[in-house]
Amino acid sequence: MRFLIIIAICVVLGCSFVFQTSEPEIHIKFPEQKSHIEIDGFGNIYIITDNEIVKYNATGVLQKKYSTKRYGKIEFVDAMNPLKVLVYYKDFQQLIFLDNQMTESSNMISIEKLGYEQTSLVCSSSNNSFWLYDKQNNELSRFDSELKSLVKTGNLKRILDIDIKPNFLQENNNFIYLNCPNEGILVFDIYGTFYKTIPLKKLKEFNIINGDVFYFENHTLKQYQAQTFNTIEKQFTDTLIKTVYWQNDRFYKIYQDSLVVE
Repeated sequence: MRFLIIIAICVVLGCSFVFQTSEPEIHIKFPEQKSHIEIDGFGNIYIITDNEIVKYNATGVLQKKYSTKRYGKIEFVDAMNPLKVLVYYKDFQQLIFLDNQMTESSNMISIEKLGYEQTSLVCSSSNNSFWLYDKQNNELSRFDSELKSLVKTGNLKRILDIDIKPNFLQENNNFIYLNCPNEGILVFDIYGTFYKTIPLKKLKEFNIINGDVFYFENHTLKQYQAQTFNTIEKQFTDTLIKTVYWQNDRFYKIYQDSLVVE
């Protein structure tokens, strides 16, 4: 009876952090302390520095490297599609796609030639397309693989009558999430139509899984449930952890100089 009560409580609360894994821990040393990571749906891990991306498989074995100084500093990497990894060079307003062997699979794309001079954010989209946010026009735009314009939202500052100062952009399950720390997370459908605002403010980054928002705050990994509006928390006592991601049913713990997956 006690066991059944525990199960019932977990179902009511929607506990997502009760999953256990028998996979061994993975330890990866960063090449530089300012490294950051990206994780794809297959569990591949990408360690990113200013000019290099190092790819490890889901068991922590080194696979491939991509490195070039031709385009300046790597600002952002999106591995939503492991077969077409987006790499964004903000200083030169250019982006390129890599295949699963970390080889350039496209020519360098000049965002300025698309008509945008102040693109602050980009991310991958479904069907080999991509999104960009232009702060000059306060506008989200979507382009296909042939660089044809698919969607333009128009000036969001005027349409929504709020101050748009986003710092993060992500697509998941045909919804686009534009994070504005002072307003919350603005959610749009794949056609650029405003859907809702998720009332989570002052976030720097997050991960979306099945519509739920996972983010790390005050040594705690939090899951904001889109359907119930509840927040589930898992606290980490190790104060050396910079941030934690929950993906592929595993915890990715980021330290100053390394990554631990458990």
